Amino acid sequence: MAAPADSGPAAVQSVDRALTILELLAADGHLGVTEIAALLDVHKSTASRLLTTLEAHGLAEQLPDRGRYRLGVGVLRLAGATRSRMDLVQESRQVTSALAATVGETVNVVILSGRETLYLDQVSGPSALQIHNWVGKRNPIHATANGRVLLAHMSEAESDATLAALTDGGGELTRLTERTLVTQQAVRADLAQIRERGYAVVRDELEIGLTAVAAPVRGAAGEVVASLSVSGPTFRIEDRLDSIAQQVGAAARAVSGRLGWSG
Repeated sequence: MAAPADSGPAAVQSVDRALTILELLAADGHLGVTEIAALLDVHKSTASRLLTTLEAHGLAEQLPDRGRYRLGVGVLRLAGATRSRMDLVQESRQVTSALAATVGETVNVVILSGRETLYLDQVSGPSALQIHNWVGKRNPIHATANGRVLLAHMSEAESDATLAALTDGGGELTRLTERTLVTQQAVRADLAQIRERGYAVVRDELEIGLTAVAAPVRGAAGEVVASLSVSGPTFRIEDRLDSIAQQVGAAARAVSGRLGWSG
């Protein structure tokens, strides 16, 4: 069977050339097809085809008067997504550092990435057992406090679709420990409690012996953009659950305020 047209060395070379075009446009501002072809050492038709693809994705645009190309506004969209994550880490670090020092445990800032959680930042308190460095890691959305917070603040249609997509052939969610909630009904019931009390508690569902408490972080318009959590050994968190929940909620509101939320 022939390889798909979009796979193999030729596809990799095309991606490399397209990225090089973006770098050339960033450096020079405006370039024509002939100039780009010469710089890439490719035929003019190849350069034109690559520019057309970039233009279709909003990453390059043609100037109407001279036929030359410049970077498109799609680049700003991509940069904005990265910038928003950087801003979130920057604006939360002072708050999460203070929280970690106070509670002594690990504090994480987490966002939604597809149907998983993505850990953006982590600060460890003095009592934290440095077993995991979660930054850059992903976890199942249904079995973590951060994931449950993010699920709880989706629309009902979005959360239902997410849970349905995560079920296996038998209709259950992935079981990570004997404590993991694996039915959609059980998770939905917990999501309702999270919305009512304002925070999530997940005990021993991702790992036995690990408990996390998480609360939502809101953007300027009030939308939930992330989750902030404290996690640590279950026996230590359980003894201080109410106090930690209050502190996590206060920290999440403080970060939300730094992001422009005034609620």
